[in-house]
Amino acid sequence: MYFKAAGAAVTRTLWTRGHGTPPLVRSHKVNNPPTPCRASTGGETGCSPDADRPSGDVPSSGEPPHRCKTGEKKRPREPVGAPGVTGVRRGLYTSTTAPVNQTSYLWARYNDTKRLVHDVIPPGACNLLNSSTIYANNEVDLAEVDIYGFDYDYTLALYSNALNIMIYNKARSFLIEHFKYPQGLHKYDYIPNFTVRGLHYDIQKGLLMKIDAFHYIQPGTVYRGLSPVPDEEVRQLYGGTFHVPLQQDSGFYGKGPKVKQFMDIFSIPEMTLLAAANDFFITNGIEYDPVHLFKDVSEAIGMVHLKGYMYKWVMEDLDKFILRGEETDAVLHRLVSHGKKLFLITNSPFSFVDKGMRYMVGKNWRDFFDVVIVQADKPHFFTDCIKPFRRLDSNGDLQWEKINSLDKGQIYKQGNLFDFLRLTGWRGSRVLYFGDHLYSDLADLMLRHGWRTAAIIPELEQETKVVSTNRYAVSLTWLQALTGLMERLQSHRDPESQQVFEEWQNEREELRVMTKNVFNPQFGSIFRTCHNPTYFSRRLSRFSDIYMASISCLLNYDDLYTFYPRRTPLQHEAPLWMDQLCTGCMKTPFLEEMSQIR
Repeated sequence: MYFKAAGAAVTRTLWTRGHGTPPLVRSHKVNNPPTPCRASTGGETGCSPDADRPSGDVPSSGEPPHRCKTGEKKRPREPVGAPGVTGVRRGLYTSTTAPVNQTSYLWARYNDTKRLVHDVIPPGACNLLNSSTIYANNEVDLAEVDIYGFDYDYTLALYSNALNIMIYNKARSFLIEHFKYPQGLHKYDYIPNFTVRGLHYDIQKGLLMKIDAFHYIQPGTVYRGLSPVPDEEVRQLYGGTFHVPLQQDSGFYGKGPKVKQFMDIFSIPEMTLLAAANDFFITNGIEYDPVHLFKDVSEAIGMVHLKGYMYKWVMEDLDKFILRGEETDAVLHRLVSHGKKLFLITNSPFSFVDKGMRYMVGKNWRDFFDVVIVQADKPHFFTDCIKPFRRLDSNGDLQWEKINSLDKGQIYKQGNLFDFLRLTGWRGSRVLYFGDHLYSDLADLMLRHGWRTAAIIPELEQETKVVSTNRYAVSLTWLQALTGLMERLQSHRDPESQQVFEEWQNEREELRVMTKNVFNPQFGSIFRTCHNPTYFSRRLSRFSDIYMASISCLLNYDDLYTFYPRRTPLQHEAPLWMDQLCTGCMKTPFLEEMSQIR
Protein backbone atom coordinates (compact mmCIF):
# COMPACT_ATOMS: atom_id res chain seq x y z
CA MET A 1 0.00 0.00 0.00
CA TYR A 2 2.87 2.36 0.84
CA PHE A 3 4.50 1.95 -2.55
CA LYS A 4 1.27 1.90 -4.54
CA ALA A 5 0.26 5.26 -3.13
CA ALA A 6 3.72 6.78 -3.53
CA GLY A 7 3.09 7.33 -7.23
CA ALA A 8 -0.02 9.29 -6.35
CA ALA A 9 2.03 11.41 -3.96
CA VAL A 10 4.49 12.23 -6.73
CA THR A 11 1.59 13.29 -8.93
CA ARG A 12 0.08 15.51 -6.26
CA THR A 13 3.44 17.07 -5.39
CA LEU A 14 4.21 17.92 -9.00
CA TRP A 15 0.88 19.59 -9.54
CA THR A 16 1.18 21.41 -6.25
CA ARG A 17 4.51 22.92 -7.21
CA GLY A 18 3.19 25.80 -9.27
CA HIS A 19 0.45 23.95 -11.15
CA GLY A 20 -2.63 24.00 -8.94
CA THR A 21 -4.91 21.43 -10.58
CA PRO A 22 -4.27 19.62 -13.86
CA PRO A 23 -5.61 21.72 -16.76
CA LEU A 24 -8.43 20.17 -18.73
CA VAL A 25 -7.67 22.17 -21.90
CA ARG A 26 -4.25 23.25 -22.97
CA SER A 27 -4.05 27.04 -23.33
CA HIS A 28 -1.27 29.31 -24.45
CA LYS A 29 -2.37 32.10 -22.17
CA VAL A 30 -3.26 31.56 -18.54
CA ASN A 31 -3.98 34.32 -16.08
CA ASN A 32 -2.41 33.13 -12.85
CA PRO A 33 -1.86 35.33 -9.80
CA PRO A 34 1.72 36.45 -9.24
CA THR A 35 3.74 34.16 -7.05
CA PRO A 36 4.89 35.73 -3.75
CA CYS A 37 8.29 35.30 -2.24
CA ARG A 38 8.63 32.27 0.01
CA ALA A 39 10.72 31.83 3.11
CA SER A 40 13.58 29.41 2.69
CA THR A 41 14.76 26.96 5.28
CA GLY A 42 17.81 29.05 6.01
CA GLY A 43 15.81 32.10 7.06
CA GLU A 44 16.33 33.88 3.72
CA THR A 45 13.52 35.02 1.51
CA GLY A 46 13.36 33.41 -1.93
CA CYS A 47 11.56 34.51 -5.07
CA SER A 48 9.21 32.89 -7.54
CA PRO A 49 10.50 30.57 -10.21
CA ASP A 50 10.14 33.27 -12.84
CA ALA A 51 12.98 35.23 -11.28
CA ASP A 52 15.48 32.62 -12.46
CA ARG A 53 13.75 31.67 -15.72
CA PRO A 54 16.22 30.98 -18.51
CA SER A 55 16.26 33.57 -21.26
CA GLY A 56 13.75 33.02 -24.03
CA ASP A 57 11.11 31.42 -21.77
CA VAL A 58 7.75 33.01 -21.32
CA PRO A 59 6.51 33.64 -17.78
CA SER A 60 3.68 31.34 -16.71
CA SER A 61 1.32 34.15 -15.70
CA GLY A 62 -0.21 37.11 -17.46
CA GLU A 63 1.14 39.46 -14.77
CA PRO A 64 4.54 41.18 -14.95
CA PRO A 65 7.34 38.96 -13.71
CA HIS A 66 8.08 39.22 -10.01
CA ARG A 67 11.14 41.24 -9.03
CA CYS A 68 12.96 40.95 -5.76
CA LYS A 69 12.49 43.87 -3.45
CA THR A 70 15.20 45.56 -1.49
CA GLY A 71 16.75 43.21 1.02
CA GLU A 72 15.41 40.08 -0.66
CA LYS A 73 17.86 37.43 -1.74
CA LYS A 74 17.52 35.08 -4.62
CA ARG A 75 17.49 31.41 -3.83
CA PRO A 76 20.47 29.53 -5.23
CA ARG A 77 19.89 27.59 -8.39
CA GLU A 78 18.76 24.02 -7.90
CA PRO A 79 20.50 21.04 -9.53
CA VAL A 80 20.37 20.62 -13.24
CA GLY A 81 17.04 19.12 -14.28
CA ALA A 82 17.99 17.37 -17.51
CA PRO A 83 21.17 16.33 -19.29
CA GLY A 84 22.68 19.26 -21.14
CA VAL A 85 20.12 21.77 -19.87
CA THR A 86 21.55 24.27 -17.42
CA GLY A 87 19.61 26.16 -14.81
CA VAL A 88 16.45 24.03 -15.04
CA ARG A 89 14.75 23.97 -11.67
CA ARG A 90 11.95 21.94 -10.18
CA GLY A 91 8.52 23.22 -11.02
CA LEU A 92 9.96 25.56 -13.64
CA TYR A 93 7.53 24.79 -16.44
CA THR A 94 3.83 24.06 -16.64
CA SER A 95 2.04 22.05 -19.28
CA THR A 96 0.38 25.28 -20.43
CA THR A 97 3.58 27.19 -21.10
CA ALA A 98 6.17 24.77 -22.37
CA PRO A 99 9.44 26.24 -23.66
CA VAL A 100 10.36 26.29 -27.30
CA ASN A 101 12.64 23.27 -26.77
CA GLN A 102 10.10 20.52 -26.07
CA THR A 103 12.75 17.88 -25.49
CA SER A 104 14.43 19.93 -22.76
CA TYR A 105 11.09 20.56 -21.10
CA LEU A 106 10.13 16.86 -21.05
CA TRP A 107 13.47 15.75 -19.69
CA ALA A 108 13.32 18.47 -17.04
CA ARG A 109 9.97 17.13 -15.87
CA TYR A 110 11.38 13.59 -15.99
CA ASN A 111 14.32 14.47 -13.75
CA ASP A 112 12.18 16.49 -11.36
CA THR A 113 9.86 13.51 -10.97
CA LYS A 114 12.73 11.09 -10.47
CA ARG A 115 14.17 13.21 -7.68
CA LEU A 116 10.80 13.28 -5.97
CA VAL A 117 10.57 9.48 -5.96
CA HIS A 118 13.29 9.28 -3.35
CA ASP A 119 11.58 11.97 -1.27
CA VAL A 120 8.20 10.26 -0.93
CA ILE A 121 9.43 6.88 0.32
CA PRO A 122 9.59 7.24 4.10
CA PRO A 123 12.57 5.91 6.06
CA GLY A 124 11.81 2.41 7.26
CA ALA A 125 8.85 1.95 4.91
CA CYS A 126 10.36 -1.26 3.61
CA ASN A 127 10.36 -2.70 7.14
CA LEU A 128 6.68 -2.09 7.86
CA LEU A 129 5.43 -5.26 6.16
CA ASN A 130 5.27 -8.37 8.30
CA SER A 131 4.61 -11.83 6.90
CA SER A 132 2.87 -12.77 10.16
CA THR A 133 0.14 -10.20 9.57
CA ILE A 134 -3.47 -11.22 8.92
CA TYR A 135 -4.91 -9.21 6.03
CA ALA A 136 -8.60 -8.32 5.80
CA ASN A 137 -10.78 -8.24 2.69
CA ASN A 138 -13.86 -7.79 4.86
CA GLU A 139 -14.42 -6.63 8.42
CA VAL A 140 -14.23 -9.53 10.87
CA ASP A 141 -14.82 -9.25 14.62
CA LEU A 142 -13.33 -12.29 16.36
CA ALA A 143 -15.50 -11.56 19.39
CA GLU A 144 -18.46 -12.76 17.31
CA VAL A 145 -16.72 -16.01 16.27
CA ASP A 146 -17.46 -18.98 18.53
CA ILE A 147 -16.61 -21.84 16.17
CA TYR A 148 -13.37 -22.37 14.25
CA GLY A 149 -13.19 -24.89 11.41
CA PHE A 150 -10.11 -26.16 9.60
CA ASP A 151 -9.01 -28.02 6.52
CA TYR A 152 -6.01 -30.29 7.09
CA ASP A 153 -3.56 -30.25 4.15
CA TYR A 154 -1.71 -26.94 3.83
CA THR A 155 -3.85 -25.52 6.66
CA LEU A 156 -3.23 -27.43 9.88
CA ALA A 157 -0.32 -29.24 8.22
CA LEU A 158 2.18 -27.35 6.08
CA TYR A 159 4.47 -29.42 3.83
CA SER A 160 8.02 -28.92 2.61
CA ASN A 161 8.94 -28.54 -1.06
CA ALA A 162 10.36 -32.05 -0.93
CA LEU A 163 6.80 -33.34 -1.26
CA ASN A 164 6.36 -31.58 -4.62
CA ILE A 165 9.46 -33.35 -5.93
CA MET A 166 8.15 -36.74 -4.84
CA ILE A 167 4.73 -36.14 -6.43
CA TYR A 168 6.32 -34.99 -9.69
CA ASN A 169 8.70 -37.94 -9.94
CA LYS A 170 6.01 -40.52 -9.22
CA ALA A 171 3.55 -39.00 -11.69
CA ARG A 172 6.27 -38.88 -14.35
CA SER A 173 6.89 -42.59 -13.76
CA PHE A 174 3.15 -43.28 -14.17
CA LEU A 175 3.20 -41.49 -17.53
CA ILE A 176 6.06 -43.71 -18.73
CA GLU A 177 5.01 -47.03 -17.20
CA HIS A 178 1.21 -46.82 -17.23
CA PHE A 179 0.52 -44.52 -20.19
CA LYS A 180 3.55 -45.74 -22.21
CA TYR A 181 5.11 -42.30 -22.72
CA PRO A 182 8.66 -42.25 -24.16
CA GLN A 183 11.53 -43.07 -21.80
CA GLY A 184 13.17 -39.78 -22.73
CA LEU A 185 10.76 -38.01 -20.40
CA HIS A 186 12.86 -39.35 -17.51
CA LYS A 187 15.49 -36.72 -18.36
CA TYR A 188 13.15 -33.95 -17.24
CA ASP A 189 13.68 -33.43 -13.54
CA TYR A 190 11.46 -31.31 -11.34
CA ILE A 191 12.15 -27.57 -11.68
CA PRO A 192 11.61 -25.77 -8.35
CA ASN A 193 9.80 -22.44 -8.62
CA PHE A 194 9.11 -22.77 -12.35
CA THR A 195 5.38 -22.19 -11.82
CA VAL A 196 3.22 -20.34 -9.31
CA ARG A 197 -0.23 -20.98 -7.94
CA GLY A 198 -3.26 -19.55 -9.75
CA LEU A 199 -2.09 -20.01 -13.36
CA HIS A 200 -4.42 -20.99 -16.21
CA TYR A 201 -3.79 -23.78 -18.69
CA ASP A 202 -5.29 -23.76 -22.17
CA ILE A 203 -6.00 -27.45 -22.66
CA GLN A 204 -6.37 -27.38 -26.44
CA LYS A 205 -3.39 -25.14 -27.15
CA GLY A 206 -1.11 -26.57 -24.47
CA LEU A 207 -0.29 -23.13 -23.04
CA LEU A 208 0.38 -22.23 -19.40
CA MET A 209 -0.31 -18.56 -18.63
CA LYS A 210 -1.21 -15.92 -16.08
CA ILE A 211 -4.52 -14.09 -16.47
CA ASP A 212 -5.59 -10.94 -14.69
CA ALA A 213 -8.88 -10.10 -12.99
CA PHE A 214 -10.29 -8.76 -16.29
CA HIS A 215 -9.57 -11.98 -18.22
CA TYR A 216 -6.53 -10.54 -20.00
CA ILE A 217 -3.35 -12.56 -20.45
CA GLN A 218 -0.29 -10.86 -19.00
CA PRO A 219 2.24 -10.41 -21.83
CA GLY A 220 5.45 -12.32 -21.26
CA THR A 221 3.82 -14.99 -19.06
CA VAL A 222 2.69 -17.53 -21.65
CA TYR A 223 4.68 -20.76 -21.89
CA ARG A 224 4.50 -23.65 -24.32
CA GLY A 225 6.46 -26.34 -22.57
CA LEU A 226 9.45 -24.68 -20.93
CA SER A 227 9.78 -21.88 -23.51
CA PRO A 228 8.02 -18.52 -23.52
CA VAL A 229 5.66 -17.78 -26.39
CA PRO A 230 6.23 -14.40 -28.12
CA ASP A 231 3.53 -11.86 -27.35
CA GLU A 232 2.63 -11.38 -31.01
CA GLU A 233 2.07 -15.12 -31.43
CA VAL A 234 -0.14 -15.14 -28.33
CA ARG A 235 -2.18 -12.31 -29.78
CA GLN A 236 -2.69 -14.23 -33.02
CA LEU A 237 -3.66 -17.42 -31.18
CA TYR A 238 -6.43 -15.54 -29.38
CA GLY A 239 -7.92 -13.72 -32.35
CA GLY A 240 -5.83 -10.57 -32.26
CA THR A 241 -6.25 -9.89 -28.55
CA PHE A 242 -4.90 -10.94 -25.16
CA HIS A 243 -8.43 -11.32 -23.82
CA VAL A 244 -9.77 -14.77 -22.93
CA PRO A 245 -13.60 -14.77 -23.24
CA LEU A 246 -15.59 -15.81 -20.21
CA GLN A 247 -17.12 -18.82 -21.94
CA GLN A 248 -13.63 -20.17 -22.66
CA ASP A 249 -12.29 -19.47 -19.21
CA SER A 250 -12.37 -21.91 -16.35
CA GLY A 251 -15.70 -22.57 -14.64
CA PHE A 252 -16.72 -21.65 -11.11
CA TYR A 253 -14.46 -24.29 -9.55
CA GLY A 254 -11.57 -23.56 -11.92
CA LYS A 255 -12.36 -26.48 -14.21
CA GLY A 256 -13.62 -25.47 -17.62
CA PRO A 257 -13.87 -27.49 -20.84
CA LYS A 258 -11.09 -25.48 -22.49
CA VAL A 259 -9.17 -23.77 -19.70
CA LYS A 260 -8.30 -24.94 -16.20
CA GLN A 261 -7.07 -22.83 -13.33
CA PHE A 262 -4.63 -24.40 -10.88
CA MET A 263 -5.64 -23.07 -7.47
CA ASP A 264 -4.01 -25.21 -4.79
CA ILE A 265 -0.40 -25.86 -3.86
CA PHE A 266 -0.70 -29.54 -4.79
CA SER A 267 -1.11 -28.36 -8.41
CA ILE A 268 2.47 -27.02 -8.57
CA PRO A 269 4.01 -30.40 -9.56
CA GLU A 270 1.14 -30.99 -12.01
CA MET A 271 1.83 -27.72 -13.85
CA THR A 272 5.55 -28.47 -13.91
CA LEU A 273 4.96 -31.94 -15.34
CA LEU A 274 2.64 -30.53 -18.00
CA ALA A 275 5.32 -28.05 -19.03
CA ALA A 276 8.02 -30.74 -19.10
CA ALA A 277 5.94 -33.21 -21.13
CA ASN A 278 4.96 -30.54 -23.66
CA ASP A 279 8.58 -29.51 -23.98
CA PHE A 280 9.71 -33.08 -24.55
CA PHE A 281 7.36 -33.61 -27.50
CA ILE A 282 8.09 -30.19 -29.01
CA THR A 283 11.89 -30.36 -28.79
CA ASN A 284 11.95 -33.90 -30.19
CA GLY A 285 9.57 -33.09 -33.04
CA ILE A 286 7.01 -35.67 -31.94
CA GLU A 287 3.41 -34.97 -32.95
CA TYR A 288 0.97 -35.21 -30.05
CA ASP A 289 -2.48 -34.10 -28.94
CA PRO A 290 -2.36 -31.51 -26.13
CA VAL A 291 -5.80 -32.58 -24.91
CA HIS A 292 -4.68 -36.18 -24.42
CA LEU A 293 -1.51 -34.99 -22.69
CA PHE A 294 -3.49 -32.85 -20.24
CA LYS A 295 -5.83 -35.72 -19.34
CA ASP A 296 -2.96 -38.17 -18.93
CA VAL A 297 -0.96 -35.86 -16.67
CA SER A 298 -4.05 -35.08 -14.58
CA GLU A 299 -4.75 -38.77 -14.16
CA ALA A 300 -1.12 -39.54 -13.30
CA ILE A 301 -1.12 -36.86 -10.60
CA GLY A 302 -4.44 -38.20 -9.32
CA MET A 303 -3.01 -41.71 -9.07
CA VAL A 304 -0.30 -40.45 -6.71
CA HIS A 305 -3.05 -39.36 -4.30
CA LEU A 306 -5.63 -42.09 -4.91
CA LYS A 307 -3.13 -44.92 -4.62
CA GLY A 308 -1.89 -43.49 -1.33
CA TYR A 309 1.70 -42.79 -2.31
CA MET A 310 1.68 -39.24 -0.95
CA TYR A 311 0.17 -40.37 2.34
CA LYS A 312 2.75 -43.14 2.65
CA TRP A 313 5.72 -40.81 2.06
CA VAL A 314 4.58 -38.28 4.64
CA MET A 315 3.74 -40.87 7.31
CA GLU A 316 7.12 -42.57 6.84
CA ASP A 317 9.12 -39.36 7.33
CA LEU A 318 7.12 -36.75 9.22
CA ASP A 319 10.23 -34.75 10.11
CA LYS A 320 11.08 -34.31 6.44
CA PHE A 321 7.68 -33.30 5.13
CA ILE A 322 5.69 -31.56 7.90
CA LEU A 323 6.72 -28.03 8.83
CA ARG A 324 6.08 -25.96 11.96
CA GLY A 325 3.85 -28.45 13.72
CA GLU A 326 4.48 -26.79 17.08
CA GLU A 327 2.69 -23.67 15.80
CA THR A 328 -0.43 -25.68 14.99
CA ASP A 329 -0.32 -27.10 18.50
CA ALA A 330 -0.08 -23.59 19.98
CA VAL A 331 -3.03 -22.30 17.95
CA LEU A 332 -5.33 -25.17 18.96
CA HIS A 333 -4.38 -24.89 22.64
CA ARG A 334 -5.08 -21.18 22.63
CA LEU A 335 -8.48 -21.43 20.94
CA VAL A 336 -9.69 -24.18 23.24
CA SER A 337 -8.45 -22.32 26.32
CA HIS A 338 -10.63 -19.40 25.27
CA GLY A 339 -13.72 -21.60 25.07
CA LYS A 340 -13.92 -21.88 21.28
CA LYS A 341 -15.42 -24.92 19.55
CA LEU A 342 -13.27 -26.54 16.85
CA PHE A 343 -14.05 -28.84 13.94
CA LEU A 344 -12.08 -30.44 11.11
CA ILE A 345 -13.33 -31.16 7.56
CA THR A 346 -10.73 -32.70 5.25
CA ASN A 347 -10.57 -34.84 2.13
CA SER A 348 -7.65 -36.83 3.51
CA PRO A 349 -8.12 -40.30 5.09
CA PHE A 350 -8.21 -40.75 8.85
CA SER A 351 -4.99 -42.78 9.14
CA PHE A 352 -3.04 -40.01 7.42
CA VAL A 353 -4.61 -37.22 9.48
CA ASP A 354 -4.19 -39.16 12.72
CA LYS A 355 -0.49 -39.75 12.13
CA GLY A 356 0.17 -36.11 11.28
CA MET A 357 -1.88 -34.70 14.16
CA ARG A 358 -0.18 -37.02 16.66
CA TYR A 359 3.15 -35.70 15.38
CA MET A 360 2.13 -32.04 15.65
CA VAL A 361 -0.23 -31.99 18.65
CA GLY A 362 0.01 -35.31 20.48
CA LYS A 363 -1.95 -38.55 20.85
CA ASN A 364 -4.92 -36.75 22.42
CA TRP A 365 -5.37 -34.38 19.47
CA ARG A 366 -9.03 -35.39 19.03
CA ASP A 367 -9.83 -33.83 22.40
CA PHE A 368 -9.39 -30.41 20.81
CA PHE A 369 -12.10 -30.97 18.19
CA ASP A 370 -15.85 -31.17 18.72
CA VAL A 371 -16.35 -32.70 15.23
CA VAL A 372 -13.86 -34.50 12.95
CA ILE A 373 -14.84 -35.37 9.35
CA VAL A 374 -12.45 -37.15 6.97
CA GLN A 375 -12.70 -38.07 3.27
CA ALA A 376 -15.36 -35.37 2.98
CA ASP A 377 -15.14 -35.10 -0.82
CA LYS A 378 -15.01 -31.31 -0.94
CA PRO A 379 -16.28 -29.27 -2.75
CA HIS A 380 -19.22 -31.68 -3.19
CA PHE A 381 -19.51 -31.85 0.60
CA PHE A 382 -20.66 -28.22 0.54
CA THR A 383 -23.09 -28.49 -2.38
CA ASP A 384 -24.65 -31.99 -2.34
CA CYS A 385 -27.16 -33.21 0.21
CA ILE A 386 -27.09 -36.90 -0.70
CA LYS A 387 -24.16 -38.62 1.01
CA PRO A 388 -24.92 -39.41 4.69
CA PHE A 389 -22.33 -39.36 7.46
CA ARG A 390 -20.76 -42.65 8.49
CA ARG A 391 -18.87 -43.23 11.70
CA LEU A 392 -15.43 -44.84 11.89
CA ASP A 393 -14.32 -46.97 14.82
CA SER A 394 -10.94 -46.66 16.52
CA ASN A 395 -9.38 -48.86 13.82
CA GLY A 396 -10.75 -46.73 10.99
CA ASP A 397 -13.41 -49.27 9.96
CA LEU A 398 -16.83 -48.07 8.79
CA GLN A 399 -19.83 -48.56 11.07
CA TRP A 400 -23.37 -49.20 9.86
CA GLU A 401 -25.59 -47.24 12.28
CA LYS A 402 -27.50 -44.12 11.28
CA ILE A 403 -25.93 -40.86 12.45
CA ASN A 404 -28.33 -38.72 14.49
CA SER A 405 -25.68 -36.53 16.14
CA LEU A 406 -22.06 -35.53 15.63
CA ASP A 407 -20.29 -36.33 18.88
CA LYS A 408 -16.97 -35.18 20.23
CA GLY A 409 -14.23 -37.81 20.15
CA GLN A 410 -15.79 -39.66 17.18
CA ILE A 411 -14.54 -39.77 13.59
CA TYR A 412 -16.97 -39.34 10.70
CA LYS A 413 -16.57 -39.94 6.98
CA GLN A 414 -18.21 -38.29 3.96
CA GLY A 415 -21.55 -36.63 4.80
CA ASN A 416 -22.68 -33.21 3.60
CA LEU A 417 -22.86 -29.65 4.89
CA PHE A 418 -26.65 -29.58 5.08
CA ASP A 419 -26.72 -32.44 7.57
CA PHE A 420 -23.75 -30.85 9.35
CA LEU A 421 -25.69 -27.60 9.84
CA ARG A 422 -28.81 -29.45 10.95
CA LEU A 423 -26.96 -31.57 13.51
CA THR A 424 -24.71 -28.84 14.93
CA GLY A 425 -26.71 -25.64 14.46
CA TRP A 426 -23.46 -23.82 13.59
CA ARG A 427 -24.50 -21.17 11.13
CA GLY A 428 -23.59 -17.76 9.80
CA SER A 429 -20.85 -15.43 10.98
CA ARG A 430 -20.35 -17.36 14.23
CA VAL A 431 -18.27 -19.78 12.17
CA LEU A 432 -14.80 -19.04 10.76
CA TYR A 433 -13.40 -21.70 8.43
CA PHE A 434 -9.73 -21.93 7.35
CA GLY A 435 -8.57 -23.51 4.09
CA ASP A 436 -5.99 -23.16 1.33
CA HIS A 437 -8.18 -23.86 -1.73
CA LEU A 438 -10.29 -20.84 -2.62
CA TYR A 439 -12.84 -22.89 -4.56
CA SER A 440 -13.03 -26.25 -2.79
CA ASP A 441 -12.67 -24.88 0.75
CA LEU A 442 -14.09 -21.38 0.84
CA ALA A 443 -16.28 -20.27 -2.07
CA ASP A 444 -19.51 -22.12 -1.25
CA LEU A 445 -19.22 -21.43 2.47
CA MET A 446 -19.09 -17.68 1.90
CA LEU A 447 -21.54 -17.37 -0.99
CA ARG A 448 -24.21 -19.87 0.07
CA HIS A 449 -23.96 -20.24 3.81
CA GLY A 450 -22.60 -16.97 5.17
CA TRP A 451 -19.70 -18.46 7.10
CA ARG A 452 -16.64 -16.35 7.67
CA THR A 453 -13.70 -17.64 5.63
CA ALA A 454 -9.92 -17.44 6.05
CA ALA A 455 -7.50 -18.31 3.25
CA ILE A 456 -4.09 -19.80 3.99
CA ILE A 457 -1.56 -18.44 1.48
CA PRO A 458 1.96 -19.68 2.37
CA GLU A 459 3.36 -17.71 -0.60
CA LEU A 460 2.78 -14.52 1.40
CA GLU A 461 6.00 -15.09 3.31
CA GLN A 462 8.19 -14.90 0.22
CA GLU A 463 6.16 -12.17 -1.47
CA THR A 464 6.32 -9.86 1.54
CA LYS A 465 10.09 -10.35 1.69
CA VAL A 466 10.37 -9.19 -1.93
CA VAL A 467 8.03 -6.24 -1.45
CA SER A 468 10.01 -5.20 1.63
CA THR A 469 13.28 -4.75 -0.25
CA ASN A 470 14.45 -1.21 -0.99
CA ARG A 471 15.16 -2.12 -4.61
CA TYR A 472 11.58 -3.16 -5.19
CA ALA A 473 10.19 -0.11 -3.36
CA VAL A 474 12.21 2.36 -5.41
CA SER A 475 11.59 0.55 -8.71
CA LEU A 476 7.84 0.28 -8.19
CA THR A 477 7.49 3.89 -7.03
CA TRP A 478 9.48 5.13 -10.02
CA LEU A 479 7.41 2.92 -12.34
CA GLN A 480 4.20 4.49 -11.07
CA ALA A 481 5.66 7.99 -11.18
CA LEU A 482 6.92 7.52 -14.74
CA THR A 483 3.53 6.18 -15.80
CA GLY A 484 1.83 9.21 -14.27
CA LEU A 485 4.28 11.54 -16.01
CA MET A 486 3.53 9.92 -19.39
CA GLU A 487 -0.19 10.25 -18.73
CA ARG A 488 0.02 13.96 -17.91
CA LEU A 489 2.34 14.94 -20.75
CA GLN A 490 0.89 12.80 -23.53
CA SER A 491 -0.54 15.90 -25.26
CA HIS A 492 2.97 16.64 -26.55
CA ARG A 493 2.79 14.87 -29.90
CA ASP A 494 5.46 16.60 -31.98
CA PRO A 495 8.18 14.31 -33.43
CA GLU A 496 10.81 15.32 -30.87
CA SER A 497 8.47 14.66 -27.96
CA GLN A 498 7.44 11.32 -29.41
CA GLN A 499 11.09 10.22 -29.41
CA VAL A 500 11.29 11.08 -25.72
CA PHE A 501 8.09 9.18 -25.04
CA GLU A 502 9.48 6.16 -26.86
CA GLU A 503 12.49 6.16 -24.52
CA TRP A 504 10.19 6.49 -21.52
CA GLN A 505 7.99 3.66 -22.74
CA ASN A 506 11.02 1.40 -23.15
CA GLU A 507 12.16 2.23 -19.63
CA ARG A 508 8.64 1.60 -18.32
CA GLU A 509 8.59 -1.85 -19.92
CA GLU A 510 11.98 -2.65 -18.40
CA LEU A 511 10.70 -1.64 -14.97
CA ARG A 512 7.58 -3.78 -15.38
CA VAL A 513 9.68 -6.80 -16.30
CA MET A 514 12.03 -6.20 -13.38
CA THR A 515 9.22 -5.86 -10.83
CA LYS A 516 7.74 -9.10 -12.20
CA ASN A 517 10.92 -11.14 -12.27
CA VAL A 518 11.87 -10.47 -8.64
CA PHE A 519 8.92 -12.68 -7.63
CA ASN A 520 9.23 -15.38 -10.30
CA PRO A 521 11.15 -15.07 -13.59
CA GLN A 522 8.45 -16.83 -15.58
CA PHE A 523 5.16 -15.67 -14.09
CA GLY A 524 5.83 -13.00 -11.45
CA SER A 525 3.69 -12.46 -8.36
CA ILE A 526 0.62 -14.59 -7.70
CA PHE A 527 -1.23 -11.39 -6.75
CA ARG A 528 -0.33 -8.95 -9.55
CA THR A 529 -0.17 -8.81 -13.34
CA CYS A 530 1.80 -5.57 -13.64
CA HIS A 531 -0.75 -3.12 -12.18
CA ASN A 532 -3.93 -5.25 -12.24
CA PRO A 533 -4.80 -7.93 -9.69
CA THR A 534 -4.45 -11.47 -10.97
CA TYR A 535 -7.43 -13.74 -11.52
CA PHE A 536 -6.27 -15.56 -8.39
CA SER A 537 -6.09 -12.33 -6.41
CA ARG A 538 -9.60 -11.33 -7.42
CA ARG A 539 -10.96 -14.70 -6.28
CA LEU A 540 -9.01 -14.35 -3.03
CA SER A 541 -10.75 -11.03 -2.38
CA ARG A 542 -14.13 -12.48 -3.29
CA PHE A 543 -14.07 -15.74 -1.35
CA SER A 544 -12.06 -14.93 1.79
CA ASP A 545 -12.82 -12.46 4.56
CA ILE A 546 -9.24 -12.61 5.80
CA TYR A 547 -6.04 -14.24 4.56
CA MET A 548 -2.65 -15.07 6.04
CA ALA A 549 0.52 -17.10 5.48
CA SER A 550 -0.37 -19.75 8.09
CA ILE A 551 -2.78 -20.30 10.96
CA SER A 552 0.07 -19.41 13.34
CA CYS A 553 -0.62 -15.76 12.45
CA LEU A 554 -3.60 -16.04 14.83
CA LEU A 555 -1.13 -16.09 17.71
CA ASN A 556 -0.39 -12.41 17.07
CA TYR A 557 -3.98 -11.35 17.85
CA ASP A 558 -6.28 -11.82 20.82
CA ASP A 559 -9.70 -13.44 20.49
CA LEU A 560 -11.50 -10.06 20.67
CA TYR A 561 -9.56 -8.49 17.82
CA THR A 562 -11.40 -6.88 14.90
CA PHE A 563 -9.84 -6.97 11.43
CA TYR A 564 -10.57 -3.89 9.34
CA PRO A 565 -9.91 -3.81 5.58
CA ARG A 566 -8.09 -0.84 4.09
CA ARG A 567 -10.35 1.70 2.47
CA THR A 568 -8.30 2.29 -0.65
CA PRO A 569 -9.62 5.08 -2.91
CA LEU A 570 -11.60 4.03 -5.96
CA GLN A 571 -10.47 5.43 -9.29
CA HIS A 572 -13.03 8.26 -9.15
CA GLU A 573 -12.38 9.12 -5.48
CA ALA A 574 -9.93 11.75 -4.26
CA PRO A 575 -7.20 10.37 -1.98
CA LEU A 576 -7.64 11.69 1.54
CA TRP A 577 -5.23 11.94 4.48
CA MET A 578 -4.92 8.18 4.81
CA ASP A 579 -3.56 7.97 1.30
CA GLN A 580 -1.08 10.67 2.29
CA LEU A 581 -0.09 8.59 5.28
CA CYS A 582 0.42 5.44 3.25
CA THR A 583 2.77 7.27 0.89
CA GLY A 584 4.87 8.22 3.89
CA CYS A 585 4.36 11.95 3.36
CA MET A 586 6.76 13.43 5.88
CA LYS A 587 4.55 16.51 6.35
CA THR A 588 1.73 14.44 7.79
CA PRO A 589 1.37 15.19 11.52
CA PHE A 590 1.87 12.33 13.96
CA LEU A 591 3.33 10.20 11.18
CA GLU A 592 5.15 7.84 13.53
CA GLU A 593 2.02 7.12 15.55
CA MET A 594 -0.23 6.76 12.52
CA SER A 595 2.20 4.51 10.64
CA GLN A 596 0.82 1.62 12.68
CA ILE A 597 -2.52 2.06 10.91
CA ARG A 598 -2.77 -0.03 7.76
